[in-house]
This record gives sequence, C-alpha cells and structure tokens, in this order.
Amino acid sequence: MTSVAILSLHTSPLAQPGSGDGGGMNVYVRELSSALTRAGIACEVFTRAWAPGLPKSIAVEPGFRVHHVEAGPASVVAKDRLPDVVEEFTAAVRERLVALDDGVEAIHANYWLSGLTGHALKHDLELPLVSTFHTLARVKADDEDDDHRVRAEASVIGCSDAILASCPEEASELVRHYGAEPDRIEIVTPGVEHAFFSPGPRRGARAALKLDDRGPVLLFVGRIQPLKGVDVAVRALAALGDRGARLLVVGGPSGPDGECEVERLHALVAGLGLEGRVRFVPPQPHHLLSTYYRAADVCLVPSRSESFGLVALEAAACGTPVVAADVGGLRTIVDDGRTGFLVEGRDPDAFAASARRLLDDDDLARRMSAAGADRARRFTWSTSAARLRRLYADLGARRLVECR
Repeated sequence: MTSVAILSLHTSPLAQPGSGDGGGMNVYVRELSSALTRAGIACEVFTRAWAPGLPKSIAVEPGFRVHHVEAGPASVVAKDRLPDVVEEFTAAVRERLVALDDGVEAIHANYWLSGLTGHALKHDLELPLVSTFHTLARVKADDEDDDHRVRAEASVIGCSDAILASCPEEASELVRHYGAEPDRIEIVTPGVEHAFFSPGPRRGARAALKLDDRGPVLLFVGRIQPLKGVDVAVRALAALGDRGARLLVVGGPSGPDGECEVERLHALVAGLGLEGRVRFVPPQPHHLLSTYYRAADVCLVPSRSESFGLVALEAAACGTPVVAADVGGLRTIVDDGRTGFLVEGRDPDAFAASARRLLDDDDLARRMSAAGADRARRFTWSTSAARLRRLYADLGARRLVECR
C-alpha cells in the first residue's frame, strides 16, 4: 500500500495547537502523516475549510498534502454544530478522492465526526477504514456528549477494519464501552519529535522566557476547558504553600464555554491571592513548547480523561518530571514513582504534595528527570508510522469488515 486518505474534519493539522479545538490531535495528524510519508506512504489529508481564502491544497512536504474542503461556512464553527456539515464534507471529499490522479488505497479517520465520513466513503469507494477516536463520549462522560455521538461512535467502531488505540487502557475502553472486537484493535502509540523535545538547561530556558531563577516553576500546557483541569493546577499552586512558586498556563480557550472558563480562572487566581504568580501564556507554536517544558520544575497534567497525553510525553522528553492524573494513557507515559507521580482523583492538595516531593528533593527530581527522558526515547513517530504501514498493507489483503 502506497497511499492513504487521512480525515480530520474538525481541526486542521496546520492549525495552532492549544486554541479553539486544536490540540494533541493536530500534532498527531501532522507528525504521523509526515512520518508515514517518509516511510513511503503518500498522505492526502482532508480537513474542513475554516477560513475564507484558504488554498484548495497545500503541499506540506513531498507526498504529504493538506486539502481544504468546503463544508458549511468558511469560518470557525462550534464543534456541537459540526455534525450538520458532515454530509456536505463527505460529498466534497468523495469528489476530491475520485479526482486524484493515483487515488488512495485506504481511509484513516480521526475523531468521531471524521469517522462518519470515513464510514460512508468506505462503502462508496470499497476501501478499508482505519479509525482513531482520540476521545470517546462514554469515557469523557461530560455534558457536551449526547446519544447521537455515542451511536455514531458505535456505528463507526462496528464497521472499521482496524481501530487504533494509543495505549492498552484505551483498547480496554473500546471493548468495555462499545463492544469493539479485540482482534480489530491495534495499539499504535503516538511519538515525540526528539529533535525539538529533549533535555536542556533550565536557566537558559527561563532566561529565554524572561523568568527569573528565584523560585520553582509549575507548568500547565493545554486548552483551557474543564476537561483539562486547569483549575486543579491553579489550586495546587495555592496549596503548595511556597509564595515564591509560580505557575505558567500555556494555552487558549476551547469549546463553547472556553471564554467563560478563562474568566472563571482569572477570578479563581484573584480569589486565591495568586495575582503575579500565575502567568497566562497564549498558545505557542508547537516546537517552541520545549522551552516552557525545560523552564519548569514540574509539569502538571490534571485531566479528567486522556486517551494518551502528548503533553506528559513531551515534558518527560525534555527532562521535566510530570505529576499527572491517574487516568487513561497517562498511566502509560508516567511510571509512578520513577519518572513522575500519578494522582488519584482531582484533589489539588494531592497534586501539590507530589509536586512538593520533587521540589524538596533535588536528587529525586534529577533521577526522575533522567528516567523520564530515557523512557520518552521509546516513543517515536517513525516507530508509529512503521507499525501503521504494516497495518495498512495487511488491510489491503483482507476482506472488508461488514457493518453489523
């Protein structure tokens, strides 16, 4: 197999991660497509045109193109309204695929919205369908997820020729919550670009960010939304009991209540008397995040759920110990007590206590820094692409799964 159509309806791999609906999935699609291209698989990535004047297609590198597909208004559309444009997106992608000179040999859908398109195109074009969900409604269990999404996910899972899970925990969730066939689940872990994310001098990183070196720095990286638990990070700073400690929050509002969440966080900071100790930083170009990781003593990842957790992996690759929620894929990345700490529940005092252990014990922090960086070296995009290349080739020789 030499070519694949990669679907990413709701967010573009070229968009800025950390704002709007852009996050780890943007990085995943971009980095995996690039690695697949280098492995000999041409990638045609289809995403919704989210602004006027976008070029029809962009050649990111030889063999890797991003196609902007008109579906709905040429503007940012709230994620809860995107199901209304799936049918239009599907028809437009079908037209583009048929017009490609060499066509494609498989479809790889990312997130449930793209899964709906992939499901339809599988039957229209008789191509194998690979699905990566990134998040699952029955695992997130928040107010934005409804029965329509659950039914859609179940339908796509039932018809996918392969379902990618980032870790064993996600594989178990697919079986437990959706009855996925275990023999169709493939664990393909995401990677990290070690050319950018690697250990470096903390003092130099802080100087680059105009941070003085007088006190400990905690770091949160991600979209500002309840799911990511930024409020837990803020409260953990307060619970730390060190008035010299600071928290960097790198990311922007996300989701329909994103702006309200930002206002709530600023009010929380003021209410806890943390003004001047919490710095809100707008979303950064992905490769520049390495400077923030290196500047921090501890990276906090207090997510309610996380299918994998690229932030934790990138922090570890930079030698920054991670204190993370004991959920989902974070259990794969953080070796509790060796590369960082896993915290059960969402108690800020517990996050603060784990961070304090690292801040009070330089030897422990150094050991965890080295162990985390060493463990992160196992995760590379080239390894992910090699496993996926073999899977694509295998699917090309199989009979397509029939809808159940």
